[in-house]
Parts: sequence; C-alpha cells; structure tokens
Amino acid sequence: MDVVFENRPSLPLKINILTSKNSWMNHFDKTLKAKLEKRGHIVRLVDSKTELKSADISFFLSCFEVVGQEFLKISDHNIVVHACDLPNGKGWSPASWQILEGRNQIPLTLFEAVEAVDAGMIYLQDSIKLNGLELLKEWQNILGEKIIKMCLYFTDNYPDIIKKGQEQSGEESFYPRRLPKDSELDINKSIDEQFNLFRIVDNDKYPAFFIKNGKKYVLKIYEESADK
Repeated sequence: MDVVFENRPSLPLKINILTSKNSWMNHFDKTLKAKLEKRGHIVRLVDSKTELKSADISFFLSCFEVVGQEFLKISDHNIVVHACDLPNGKGWSPASWQILEGRNQIPLTLFEAVEAVDAGMIYLQDSIKLNGLELLKEWQNILGEKIIKMCLYFTDNYPDIIKKGQEQSGEESFYPRRLPKDSELDINKSIDEQFNLFRIVDNDKYPAFFIKNGKKYVLKIYEESADK
C-alpha cells in the first residue's frame, strides 16, 4: 500500500491523536504527528479522552480508555487501527495473540470507532508479514510503521475514503486482555515449542517466567546482536 498524494484534502485538517501513556505506540504517534504537520494539518497529541478538542479526525492508537459517545461526537470521524481482520479478532492485543497462535501474516483494519467494541465501518485493510523470529520490539516496529502508513493514507484520501467504507460482515470473535500471568512457561515443553510466547513477552513489564517447586523464576530474552 502506497500513500496517495494526488487527491489531497483541503488543508488544514484538524486532527487529534490519542495514545495512552506508557503505550508501545508512544514513539510512533509522535512520528505520525510530525508527518501530518508536514502535510499542513493542525495536529494535537493527547493521552486522555478528556483532552480531545473539536476536530475533523481523531485517531485512537493504542488507547486503553473506553471512549463513549460523549467524546466520539467531538470529532467528525474517529479512527482506530486494529491488528486483525474484523470482525474476527476483536478485543485486546490481537497481534500478540496471533503471533502466539503461530501466524506471521498479521492483518490490520482501519475503521470508524463507535460505542460498540470494534464494530464500526471499515475504511482500509492491510497486513504485515513477519519471518517468525522477531521479538517484541522488532515486530512492534514493523506494526507501528504500517499503522502510520495507513493513517497517512486515510488522511491523504479524506474525505473521499469515507464514501468507500464497508459494514463489517461475517462471524465475530474476541481476544481477551493479556495479563502478566499469561507469560508463564510450561517447564514440560521445549523452548522451541514456546518460542512464540518468548516473542510477545516484555522483559520489563511482563517477562516470561516458570514455576519450579513453588518458586518463580524469571527469564528474559534478547537477540545476541540486539541492543540490551
């Protein structure tokens, strides 16, 4: 997917980007802001729904808050990018769950945020391809760069892209919220069998661990050539 420039929208658009504090997206939202501003748009970067101001577009990228209609009506369009093929894979941490399932082709859906969970009109879909070896920061970098491209594509083709929106169809499924306990290893299985779990753990926030004779042992994983 390449960013389209031929049908640029009238400038400037007013845009909010909301990303929760301490999210893995915090670096990428700043990059998106800079790219949008270079295009001539007026962009506000916020970390709470209470900071939203009237805008043409609000992007909700890795937003942990429940955003009700009171806040959705502040902007003309409220956009989410979710790493799944909606309506399959709604819910929490879809990329992590899919990597754990052994998938390396991860779909992404850009859609309209509504009060119902991950249920809005779909405007754009794409995917990333992994090689099966990327650890957390590596595949998050690939995912973040793709999210930026999708948001730029949406903005560059706004408002015409709205007319091409499609309702979600098909059977829906939901991923639950991942918790620190989900990083537990099975000591009866090999490292190879559990490598995908190693790929999605965070060495600092929710590291891999195992229990032996009632004691908890923590394991951290790095690629030897990577910065530690």
